Amino acid sequence: EEAAPVAVIALQRYLSEHAEAQQLHSYNYDVTLTDGVWRAKCFLHPSLSHLVHSNTLRTGSDISITQCSFVYNERILGHGYICIEKLRVVAESSAVLPRIEHVSSLPMLVKHGMERSVVLQSDVPLHVSRKHYLSLWNNDDPEGDIWTSGSPSSDTVLDSKITLLRSLESSFRKNLKLFPLLVKIIHKSRLRYYGKFGLRIDYPYQAYFEVADQSGTMSLVLWNELCPEFYQKLNVGTVLYLQNYTLKQSYSNRSHPQMDHHRMKTFNSVICLNPRNPASVITVISPKSVLSQWGLPEVSYQFITRSELEKLSKNSVCDVIGLVTFVGRTERVKSKGNKKYWTYRWIHAVDGTSAHPFILELFSSSQPEIFSHICPTYLVCTQMRVCQVEGSLTYLTSSFETETIITYHKGQPYVSDPKVKSFIQWTKTLKDNVVLQETAIGGHYCYP
Repeated sequence: EEAAPVAVIALQRYLSEHAEAQQLHSYNYDVTLTDGVWRAKCFLHPSLSHLVHSNTLRTGSDISITQCSFVYNERILGHGYICIEKLRVVAESSAVLPRIEHVSSLPMLVKHGMERSVVLQSDVPLHVSRKHYLSLWNNDDPEGDIWTSGSPSSDTVLDSKITLLRSLESSFRKNLKLFPLLVKIIHKSRLRYYGKFGLRIDYPYQAYFEVADQSGTMSLVLWNELCPEFYQKLNVGTVLYLQNYTLKQSYSNRSHPQMDHHRMKTFNSVICLNPRNPASVITVISPKSVLSQWGLPEVSYQFITRSELEKLSKNSVCDVIGLVTFVGRTERVKSKGNKKYWTYRWIHAVDGTSAHPFILELFSSSQPEIFSHICPTYLVCTQMRVCQVEGSLTYLTSSFETETIITYHKGQPYVSDPKVKSFIQWTKTLKDNVVLQETAIGGHYCYP
């Protein structure tokens, strides 16, 4: 019989646990629905996944479910879920949602005797072998409540036997005991998700940082479940006290940020922080507890103005600051291996030094809260790569090491840079209404 429409209030993706996961589009989807009285988290049958890929089934739309079943999970007592097998999209813009004041306050629909399902389904996939969700459109962004933010710092008592990075190289070769480290983060790269079918790791993530002390710089890598716990807490300028780490040789096929402007010795080993064997101890030092006698270096940047851009050679790396005048819609492109998608958007930003804007091809940088909210404001992009195309203006594309900042510039390490100061002075001469008249948001943009 004709089913009343229900609204889609969430679409969540995770790696499939079935054999077809070895093929392209090897992901499952959970969809949360409401009829205005109840909420229900359901499993989308794989035969309907194409509706997500084409963005036909999306949040904010109304659908009519024409066939579904209830699946009992035989691995866990009292756990089961609705599987949607057939549906029809009724409206792209929901007629149900405007009638609901607070969607999150609606009770979850649970089969009698399966009340445990509400807890089990809170922020984890319905297929219980998977422990977390992925971002809907790419694998680089953190997704869900497991990714803790903020930076709880500590006034911990430091060990007197702190070692320098310079000493680690010799310790590594001689297999000596590794004493605690006291370092400052001078660069942060985006997340790398390496999950695939058959891999028995609950949180297959890796994140690189560059850290420094008075003796030089070294790479640091955060592994697996330490990424959800610490990735969003560790930022450029954060001071860390590290214990129970291991040391490995550098991986030859990884990319590196351009660090020459720091004018510091670079060591080739990699500090590995693992959740076990051994379990690394990571302590974030409160900024007010950082002492000058520790000799930790200042974070350095390599900002350029728009007037200097044409002088740079192809594939040069630079940092830029500008006032956003155009933001294109978010788009997807397949990666070279066709195994996943990258999300990106085009941006124009001006700095008053040229009649031309910076043209920026900005890929997702594990900062979804920034990437999706870029608007006419000050924009800082680090580690951008110069791209030159014959017959077109030079543009900049982001790298694996790019970080983007649009808010909370106060207190950031780059605010003392002369070119940033000069840009801020220029923006004070502008009138908001004039800038907004020349600003555009959304739409397709093709370049070069």
